[in-house]
Amino acid sequence: MFVIVWAFEPQAGKEREFERTYSGDGEWAKLFARSPEYRGTDLLRPARGRAYLTIDRWASADAFAAFQLKWQSEYEALDRRSEALTARETLIGRFEAV
Repeated sequence: MFVIVWAFEPQAGKEREFERTYSGDGEWAKLFARSPEYRGTDLLRPARGRAYLTIDRWASADAFAAFQLKWQSEYEALDRRSEALTARETLIGRFEAV
């Protein structure tokens, strides 16, 4: 299992739209689901503060890399559209299960 974790701070007033886009059944998850190697996304809302976390799960790092190559233009287009929803995004890391 390969996991990518991001921290996001949504733009003020755009939290619900952010949640719809980044949730486990949102636009990103639907794009990722084009790969049979995608294992799902969790969106974690903060109990306090503004930093959400996304956890994207893949069969392997190679599976994610293959997805990015195949769907690069769609990925980049959604990334550009999603920028309006976030004030900040930070890659926390890429992890492999042990």
